[in-house]
Amino acid sequence: MYAYLIIIRYNLSTIRMENRIKVVLADKKRTNKWLSEQLECAPTTVSKWCTNASQPPMETFVKIAELLEVDINELLRIEKSK
Repeated sequence: MYAYLIIIRYNLSTIRMENRIKVVLADKKRTNKWLSEQLECAPTTVSKWCTNASQPPMETFVKIAELLEVDINELLRIEKSK
């Protein structure tokens, strides 16, 4: 299985972004089902986000951060390489 990644090329550098939704849900002792209920979306959608098979829209990232009471930066892992 290939993970869905957002890759941006800028000044000959590559920025790779993955979400950490699964990790933060576990830290907060919350489930995919709970998140899908809060966002009123399908559990399969949240599952895809948690495995990085797809990414939620940015406004959904903001809502997830609010629901989990974390800074949005805690939901993202960004790596920069040349």
